[in-house]
Amino acid sequence: MAASHLATLRAELARRVARDGLDAHQVAANRLAWTYAQTSAAEAAVEWATATGDRLARRIARAAEREAEATLSGASLEDQVALDSDLAEIFRESSARRDSPLEEVGASPEERELRATYRDFSDHVVRPWALRIHRGQLDLPDQIIDGAAELGLFGLTTPLEYGGSAQGEPDYRRMLIATEELARGSLNAGGSLITRPEILVRALVTAGTENQKRRWLPDVASGRKMVAVAVSEPGAGSDVAALAECRAERRGEGWVLNGRKRWAGFSARAELIAILARTGPAGHRGLSLLVAEKPRLPGPDFEWRQPGGGRLTGRAIPILGYRGMHTYDLLFEDFALEGDALIGGEEWLNRGFYLQMESFAVGRLQTSARAVGVMRSAFEDASTYTADRVVFGQPVGSYQLPQSMLGRAIAHACIARQLGYEAARGMDSREGQMRASLAKLYACRLAEEAARDCMQLWGGNGYSEESPASLHFLDARVLTIFEGAEEVLALKVIARALLDEGD
Repeated sequence: MAASHLATLRAELARRVARDGLDAHQVAANRLAWTYAQTSAAEAAVEWATATGDRLARRIARAAEREAEATLSGASLEDQVALDSDLAEIFRESSARRDSPLEEVGASPEERELRATYRDFSDHVVRPWALRIHRGQLDLPDQIIDGAAELGLFGLTTPLEYGGSAQGEPDYRRMLIATEELARGSLNAGGSLITRPEILVRALVTAGTENQKRRWLPDVASGRKMVAVAVSEPGAGSDVAALAECRAERRGEGWVLNGRKRWAGFSARAELIAILARTGPAGHRGLSLLVAEKPRLPGPDFEWRQPGGGRLTGRAIPILGYRGMHTYDLLFEDFALEGDALIGGEEWLNRGFYLQMESFAVGRLQTSARAVGVMRSAFEDASTYTADRVVFGQPVGSYQLPQSMLGRAIAHACIARQLGYEAARGMDSREGQMRASLAKLYACRLAEEAARDCMQLWGGNGYSEESPASLHFLDARVLTIFEGAEEVLALKVIARALLDEGD
């Protein structure tokens, strides 16, 4: 029934878009993308439940199906009440569970062992820094970076021959497990630590020359050099093809960068900055991806002058949350790059747009796991708090409505995780970018909802900066914005792909 309704919606919208263009039907296209995300998530959850035979997984999968059906064909008041009651039961059953936790259902023994290792690091090294970094606007401590390097977290998808741990095809599922556990400890202190390296690694593995791979990949994989990514500009963000302000021009055997970049996180600490710059005419065919090198500098604001006179300055942008790495406005002034800075060499000159989009797919896939980690952290802290906090003579967590809210958070974390795993299996397929965007779209919106609900359960204490609930809420808010705003992903990636398929 759901598949039939979705096919009808898709066919009707395709006819309208063919006549009027996509922008004339943005509302309908956005709804199509979200509906497809929900039905895809339900399918992934059902596949998980069927493969594992786990009782609680089956209950969660059924909740996912009912949510998708409600979106497609509506739901009566009785249906909504029944779903909420079932979510409360999911919470009670998960709380009483004494065997394998939900995140390990369907995992291989190796994956369970890896998760336990990452969880231990996150609990004992990352989490204790979360509120300290946020409230003090501190730089990310070396303790976290060095610990992640020792665990090999910077080389998960880097080929073995270049210093990483990937043998054959990249193990994106392992990357998701690591990212989820790091984000569970703290989004700003751990969950985003390996995103930027993965973006650069993808570009180098796809298009880098042999010299570039051997020059940069071992340093990235080992954690000897941190990575920043500079794409957005003051006047262009999601519309990557419109980038125009930061330009790279040839000078002798090298390049010179001039112009501004915005939202370039971790730029002070990073020794390598991947920069998408204008090297040709306007449009997506005039952009190239280059690597700038600089020394490690303390944050937040910084300035570095090259011996030859070039200069890079960074101004940290004040932001609500997500503070540990700082995010920057960058200004390049006659900043010199070596001739080998152009990723892929002459073959990829003015083709950096395609390389960046492919690399962004890895970042978006990983962001779906960051969202799952935030959901789990918000749920776990709220679950502990509501078990102890007494109102009207009973613990908050003993009431049905809070149980339903907590059940929704844990169910959505499980469903989003499985959609991410499904996208990871197809990362190198023709639909890889769309599936990664789909996983991000679904997980990030649900993480924001979960963080809001869990903060609500803390009452007034949740609004205090002293509580972890307030930090979860602020961290979750950024998820639907960075690595591709949800509206852009829905309209320009997912809906467009679905409508093109229908041609």
